[in-house]
Amino acid sequence: MAAPSYASGSEPNLGLVIEQVAKEKGIEKHVLIESIEAAIHKAAQSAFGAARELEAKFNEETGQVDLYQYMTVVEVVTEPERELSLEDAKRYNLVAEVGEELGFQVFWRSEDEERARRQDEQFGDLLKLKQASATFGRIAAQAAKQVLLQRVRDAERDIIYDEYKDRKGELIRGIVRRFEKGNNIIVDLGRTEGVLPYREQTPRETYRHGDRIVAYVKEIDPQAKGSQIVLSRSDPKLVEKLFESEVPEIYEGIVRIVGVAREPGSRSKIAVTSRDADVDPVGACVGMKGSRVQAVVQELRGEKIDIVPYDRDAARFVIAAIQPAEVTKVIVDEADGRMELVVPDEKLSLAIGKKGQNVRLAAGLTKWKLDIISEAKFKQIEEEAMTALQQIDQVSESVAKSMYRLGFRSLEEVAEAGTDELGAIPGLGGQDVALLIKQSAEETMERLRQERIRAAAQRTEPLTDRERLLFIRGVGQRTVTLLEEAGYRTVEDVLREDIDRLAIRTGLGIKKARLIKQGAQYFVESEQKVLDDARQEAKRVAEDAASQPPKQQEH
Repeated sequence: MAAPSYASGSEPNLGLVIEQVAKEKGIEKHVLIESIEAAIHKAAQSAFGAARELEAKFNEETGQVDLYQYMTVVEVVTEPERELSLEDAKRYNLVAEVGEELGFQVFWRSEDEERARRQDEQFGDLLKLKQASATFGRIAAQAAKQVLLQRVRDAERDIIYDEYKDRKGELIRGIVRRFEKGNNIIVDLGRTEGVLPYREQTPRETYRHGDRIVAYVKEIDPQAKGSQIVLSRSDPKLVEKLFESEVPEIYEGIVRIVGVAREPGSRSKIAVTSRDADVDPVGACVGMKGSRVQAVVQELRGEKIDIVPYDRDAARFVIAAIQPAEVTKVIVDEADGRMELVVPDEKLSLAIGKKGQNVRLAAGLTKWKLDIISEAKFKQIEEEAMTALQQIDQVSESVAKSMYRLGFRSLEEVAEAGTDELGAIPGLGGQDVALLIKQSAEETMERLRQERIRAAAQRTEPLTDRERLLFIRGVGQRTVTLLEEAGYRTVEDVLREDIDRLAIRTGLGIKKARLIKQGAQYFVESEQKVLDDARQEAKRVAEDAASQPPKQQEH
């Protein structure tokens, strides 16, 4: 709608403008009237003074807003802008008693200039409005105009929101209209515009003015300053919705998409399952000669898509998700939500994928932490674990094999296990022996820790952060990995953290977290200085030896 025009001549009938706006924009008439009254009242207070008692009231007969000032008759005036004395009331021939409120209309429109002049002649010294009222007409007209425009904008936003609010989470088609600062793209959706923020665009896609675009409606924000409709081309849900539009079995609920993992513009993995045993979920998504999946790939501008059959068995699901790599063995750690996948040596790079993409997407799809190791590496880890377990007193090779098959890979895991769990190991000798085994594992860990510290003391090269973490009493490779994954990469990181947060973020529990922090404190306060002094001495000896001239050989 065109904005109402307010010229210096005769004013347009505001009532007709209000009627027109209310009808065209679907806004209640009383809402517009109340808004304009409030705007003119605010403008009047700004022009005439906030201390005055003013009232703006729409006049149905004239179709304009009338402005009134009210003053109370008192014996003694304490507020000149709101009160007048009984003596002044009589002097101006106003019939009133003390306590009565007198109203004076403020004539501010151009057609009321004559009435305003007569009022100034009669009550000018009392009301003191002449100078301010000269400019108020323009201010009031502008205020009314702004209120109408704002109400129209608000109404249009409400209409757009009501129309599109139920389309959140759906696909929408539009045309690229323009590019804004920050590389945001404005998309024409028909009745309104949507914004495709730079963060929601895929890295390899480029657009030109007039290009047709299919996007996912990610958010509808009624409070947004610009476009209310936020679109996305990078959200994993876009892949899901594209398959839903291409595969009738998904739309009908026969085939269900369980999950989507996506690296926009490069590759996606989707997991599908079927409620009908006669319907192959993967085949339904691929389509005849790959027609359905190719339609999705084309819409995503060449993004590769792996379709994975979902399986309730977590290990089988992970094996399917890591394809095209072949998995020969799976080791499941349910407590940590982790799986070790053993693959043939020649398939290791295929399983991991370019820059780790395949295993990253598989982990995102299955919600399991995945470690990929080659068969040769797995054999090496197995041998190292067997050697470590056999360092525990009373643990023979056969018992070590039993422990390994039950998931014990390190001294640390044995030291942290319960006696009931250890006592159930075949050939160990029951719970009585289990307690001794547990204590021996703790002692062996401490002995090996001291050996690492002594070995480090003889070295001159800098220690890594991981080596220093392993100097903490009771910390093994498994705990170091959990600490690093939680963001604690140095001994100082551990010392700075609160015990409760350390326990929650690492998943180690309060007891273990407290022991780690105590161990870190002990290392820094007692062992670090001894280690540093020994390393300095070793460095000095090495430098002295290097500075000595080589001995001459005797002939």
